[in-house]
Amino acid sequence: MGRRTRFLIIDDHPLFSQGLASLIANVAGWEVVGEAVCIADALTLLESHPVDVALVDISLREENGLDLVRTIKSMYPTVLSLIISMYDETIYASASLKAGARGYVMKQEATSSLIDAIRQILDGKVYLSPDMQQRLLSSMVAGEAEMTIDPVKLLSVRELEVLRLIGSGYGVSEIGSALNLSVKTINVYRDNIRHKLSIADAASLRRFAIKWTKSRET
Repeated sequence: MGRRTRFLIIDDHPLFSQGLASLIANVAGWEVVGEAVCIADALTLLESHPVDVALVDISLREENGLDLVRTIKSMYPTVLSLIISMYDETIYASASLKAGARGYVMKQEATSSLIDAIRQILDGKVYLSPDMQQRLLSSMVAGEAEMTIDPVKLLSVRELEVLRLIGSGYGVSEIGSALNLSVKTINVYRDNIRHKLSIADAASLRRFAIKWTKSRET
């Protein structure tokens, strides 16, 4: 009997984490050796438990899961990281691969897609949805340059979500309701975005956000 494949789940949503653990446990030869809700807990578990695959959510409370992926790649190069997130892959998939992840799966995808993604990265491949693979190939063929300002590289997960909602036409109060945050907090995020992207005012930020959001839809 061969050695079992060991998984670490890093997700701050208990119900999803428990469901994922049950899914893994039902596959012959796979086992979950730990679950974490933040980067510090994940690193503590990695120090004490041999792990083959880390299943990482991007949004970990106020932390960015991509920071954990970078750390895993640096400190535990044999551990394979797979991003499993509710966030749109057209925004985050490329950044996830650059951070060191071996694939990206949206939480809305079917269970079979997740199992397939895990099997692919265990086979040494990279997993992206067929649609995302086509997008990246089309971009390469067309020789498209990256945006002069790449928000993914500059903004936190929450700031990027606020930018996306601004670009989709939402007002500050609507964004606050969507993210369950106060208007004051959304204004702080909006100001942070403007400073990081060197954008002068709210109107210019809205124009930038609309243009950026549309570029991700094509």
